[in-house]
Amino acid sequence: MEDRFLSPQTEAGRHDAGGEHDDIIYPSTLPFILVHLACFAAIWSGITWQAVALGIGLYWLRIFAIGAGYHRLFSHRAYSTSRVFQFILAFIAQSSAQKSVLWWASKHRHHHLHSDTERDVHSPRHKGFLYSHVGWIFSPKHETTDLTKVADLAKYPELMWLHRWELVPAVVLALICLLIAGWPGLVVGFLWSTVAVYHGTFCINSLAHVRGSKRYVTGDDSRNNWLLALFTMGEGWHNNHHAYQSSVRQGFRWWEIDPTFYILKVLSWLGIVWDLKTPPEAVLRNEQRLGARVVNRAAEQLAASFDSVPSREALVAQASAMFARTASLDEIVDRAHELLHTPAEQRV
Repeated sequence: MEDRFLSPQTEAGRHDAGGEHDDIIYPSTLPFILVHLACFAAIWSGITWQAVALGIGLYWLRIFAIGAGYHRLFSHRAYSTSRVFQFILAFIAQSSAQKSVLWWASKHRHHHLHSDTERDVHSPRHKGFLYSHVGWIFSPKHETTDLTKVADLAKYPELMWLHRWELVPAVVLALICLLIAGWPGLVVGFLWSTVAVYHGTFCINSLAHVRGSKRYVTGDDSRNNWLLALFTMGEGWHNNHHAYQSSVRQGFRWWEIDPTFYILKVLSWLGIVWDLKTPPEAVLRNEQRLGARVVNRAAEQLAASFDSVPSREALVAQASAMFARTASLDEIVDRAHELLHTPAEQRV
């Protein structure tokens, strides 16, 4: 079910030789580019300490709202809260001008279903780094929102209102910045911080699938990156997150800094949020059995690393080199062995 009609530009460019339009040259790229260019207006507006402080504060506030709201609450339902606080989080997150809460959650849930496969909306493996970082947002095929993926959120009229009027929070915040600190407040306080939030968030889609370490076998390229975790208040522990997506805590070890979780924990003491979901001990010890989907994806990667049919011993050696420690290593090897001995046309 789609809640928006396709624009004439989308309809006109919808068909290519493969039946699918993948061109990122689209009218919605223009505002994005203009927001970046408008940052240079600081040459004329000037830079004040008040505006700089405002921008720094708004960066961290909105990074928190995106991580705690768009991601951990709306995309993964990792904790519960009231409708009032839910709306506040959604409004603040949406002031970052990253489209609506329903659009964001819908795309993110799709990403987890198909992470780093050809159906992933932003995989560096299949689409390249730049497309995964920002280009996918402007592809016409990603413009619409599949409300069936977020039916649990679409039942709230206030979230549907935000969805229909997705730029209202950003415009309201921009006007507040202008009133508080004048033109420097608008340019430095709002625009600079908005661009910084853009790329802080987008780095999780791109860099966190390219650079970092892997503690868990997840069937995709997700990685833990401590530097990204610092700039995104804990979102950089991405391999942890893919290993147990419904966890409100993404820094699983004591030294994995996760400020978003710390703030949510404090809010739980105040009764503002509750039912915080955390990983079971088996996951923390990396002793959990992997699901069939993860086993299949890992097995496909293992099988693809051979040009000829290897012995089982060679498969075990290669799997041990390719993957992090997992209790399901034998299952991955057995599945890869099966794939390698099955004609390609018969594989499901």
